[in-house]
Amino acid sequence: MPETRYVFVYGTLRRGGRNDINRLAPAPRYVGMGEVKGVLYHLDWYPGLTLGGEEAVTVVGEVYEIGPALEAVLDDIEGMVAGADSEYFKREVPIQVEGRSLQCLLYEVNPQRVRDKQRIGHGDWILFHLA
Repeated sequence: MPETRYVFVYGTLRRGGRNDINRLAPAPRYVGMGEVKGVLYHLDWYPGLTLGGEEAVTVVGEVYEIGPALEAVLDDIEGMVAGADSEYFKREVPIQVEGRSLQCLLYEVNPQRVRDKQRIGHGDWILFHLA
């Protein structure tokens, strides 16, 4: 049986987003709403998240169980490339999911890419995007 992992999605991969993870194949299994401390940035039609920091807020997202094939699809969507030039870095971090902590994959934006970008004052991309 292939190894499954959890992924925390906070932007366009969320339900109803432009890249809704539920429309991808193979299908993920929804686990619940999650949260992590960080800062959201408005990059263009999509957000970026940096973890922690003095200005950190609670960033909300959805947690899904995925297999290796879907993880590869997500890596492609996030434009993962080797080295410090990548727009995103794939991290495995603890995410609070409905009262419990789960180790989840998370795509953290390269801090070099957000220096002049608009900070979102709260942690919900969907609310920001719909405003």
